[in-house]
Amino acid sequence: MELKEVIKKRRAYRSLKTCEIDDDLIQELAECASLAPSCYNNQPWRFVFVYRKNVLEKLFEALPKGNAWAKSASMIVAVVSKKDNDCVIKGREYYLFDTGMATAFLILRATDLGLVAHPIAGYNEEKVKEVLDIPEEMTVISLVIVGKKSEDINPVLSDKQIADEKKRPERLRFEYFFAINKFDNGNRGNLF
Repeated sequence: MELKEVIKKRRAYRSLKTCEIDDDLIQELAECASLAPSCYNNQPWRFVFVYRKNVLEKLFEALPKGNAWAKSASMIVAVVSKKDNDCVIKGREYYLFDTGMATAFLILRATDLGLVAHPIAGYNEEKVKEVLDIPEEMTVISLVIVGKKSEDINPVLSDKQIADEKKRPERLRFEYFFAINKFDNGNRGNLF
């Protein structure tokens, strides 16, 4: 699949069915994530791949009601890092940016393999750390919910979530997120 096609195909679906998770898949996703750029090649990211049922069940307890759909996951990837793992240049902390790029590489490879890899921010970080033995000084930046897309709508979804399953949520128009040659915070007119 062409890269642009993979990017367009990537969606944050919530209606999932199970898929096979094995060491080869985990190795493939980890390898792709490892190729992301980072400040001074620090590679600040840490990923915890969780697919054993007994551990997943404990991890599901860290999810609020709005993310109950994630209990259909075949795997959850905890995305973890800390400020000390990467550059801090004039107050700019790069660990979040660099870990985000590695996570995007992982998500795009999962999409290329026909999987859904849906990052979420809604979880109890302390519970996640407890279940996965993540040190206190680390930040759980995201959980990536992995499975296969199901054509059957998950019954726990809200009306908005169901609408988002059926049609890609609207994307910002270009003129709202980029400018040419200088930042433009006031004039959001047509750039073309």
